Parts: sequence; C-alpha cells; structure tokens
Amino acid sequence: MTEHNDDQHESKPAFGHWLVTQKDRGDLVGQLAVGAIADRRFPRNGDPEAVRKHLSAMQAEGDMFAAVDDAESDWLSA
Repeated sequence: MTEHNDDQHESKPAFGHWLVTQKDRGDLVGQLAVGAIADRRFPRNGDPEAVRKHLSAMQAEGDMFAAVDDAESDWLSA
C-alpha cells in the first residue's frame, strides 16, 4: 500500500531552495530571498533553523527573522 502523503513530502524542495524562488514577492520574504541569492554562504539545502542560524551569524536585522517565520509557514503549507 502506497501512502501518497509520504511521496508528496519527499518531493518538497529544501526550505533554502524554495526560499530563493520567492524573489519576486513584494514582501519581506521576497527581500530575504533576494539577499539569499546574493549570499554565497546561504544554506540552500538547509531547513528553516539552518537559515535562522545563518542569519544570526550574519547579524541580520530582526525583520529578516520574522520573514523566515512567514516563509516557513508558506513553505509548510505548499
């Protein structure tokens, strides 16, 4: 018996990869995506926590952490 939910979960892109595809959004998530594209060290294969750790290490502004929270919600619902 095949569980379709597992198949869909496995095909979901890594959070970092998904995030950079959001560059055309007109909100903070879009700004975060543009910054991620320009950052060679951005954890594209990372999960939301890896992105938060990276932003912390880069001393990012607080609104970028809020953008990660918003992006994570959108990514999980996709």
